[in-house]
Amino acid sequence: MSDFSVRPLRSDEDRAATDLFRRALHVKEMTDEEWSAAAGSFQPDRGLGAFDPELIGTVRSFDSEVTLPGGGTMPLAAVSLVGVRADRTRRGVLTALMRAQFEDFAARGIPSAMLHASEGAIYGRFGYGIAARGKSIEIDRNRARFRPEVPAGGQISLLGLESTIEQWPSLFDALPRTRPGMIARSPNLWPGYVREVRRATTPTATAVHRGTDGTDGFVTYTVERAHFGAPTVMKVQSFHYANPDAFAGLWRHLLSVDLVDRITAEKRPLDEPVELLFTDPRHATVQKVQDEGWLRLVDVAAMLDARTYRGEPIVIEVIDPLLEHNSGRYRLSEDGAARTTDPADLELHADTLSMVYLGGWRPSDLATAGRVRTTTETALERADLLFGTRVNPWCGTFF
Repeated sequence: MSDFSVRPLRSDEDRAATDLFRRALHVKEMTDEEWSAAAGSFQPDRGLGAFDPELIGTVRSFDSEVTLPGGGTMPLAAVSLVGVRADRTRRGVLTALMRAQFEDFAARGIPSAMLHASEGAIYGRFGYGIAARGKSIEIDRNRARFRPEVPAGGQISLLGLESTIEQWPSLFDALPRTRPGMIARSPNLWPGYVREVRRATTPTATAVHRGTDGTDGFVTYTVERAHFGAPTVMKVQSFHYANPDAFAGLWRHLLSVDLVDRITAEKRPLDEPVELLFTDPRHATVQKVQDEGWLRLVDVAAMLDARTYRGEPIVIEVIDPLLEHNSGRYRLSEDGAARTTDPADLELHADTLSMVYLGGWRPSDLATAGRVRTTTETALERADLLFGTRVNPWCGTFF
């Protein structure tokens, strides 16, 4: 293995690190104009680089907070721009970067991290687990008809590009983040979103829903056609709402837009009942289900105690080879979580704990896959109830 060192990136190294990340994903490097527009996208002192002696790997994050089961929140590091140069992969570079980043999180008191994985086989070994999944749906706009009991919704207002850019942050921040896994959007995220819509080849439209209590939802979308004569496709990019009226009202607007054949929306919450809006639910089909948010519990004790539980207590044993301070037994109950020396009812690794933490997977399902070990069926039943949530987890923010 070659010698290399890991250290914080200087601000004048941000562009080189971004170029390295883009090359790792087989994406063209930014032009000078694009780089100028990217100003403000990087939170200071959140980037790390591996050097040998030139830059060979990088990872970044920005500060956020995540909604937990029960409605509370905890600090979160949103991890992004992870890349290793192609001629330096599989030499421990990514492991060293991850360790250094976890050490930074611990030093700053950040108990959790989340990322979107480019490859599904990479991050489990670092304790990340698929905590939230999303479904991609397609609606036959020409055939779908609303059921008579679907709410009529409120007033819809369309925003132009500049108004969209100006109002995006306030629209998002005004809505409640009620699902486990939803995160606060850092100011550093918005420049990237703006850059994407400005360079898009088709116009971006934003529809804002206003109900009896004011603005309570918005949806952003584009309409595209591959070539003349091909079906016209509306692509929903961002869809957030506070109540059923806004949910239905925004969908009513989308289906009212003329010259559209199909509507697609990617990575929506698994339990979002879009197909139930229509007289024939088959006119809204699920195209695929995929991972939507990977969670890592950096401080297991703090994170376990921060969420709520319901049902009879259990004792779990956590195995965390990378962050050994997390390993041990924890008693979970409606009163919270605490370390214990009592015998364990369940045994699981850190990545599996991350999967059940937000309620996205039942421990009994993961036991079937060999990811949870137990000696009694009753322990799995109790664990399913304790970790269960009313709604499915969902991040809803790409970073």
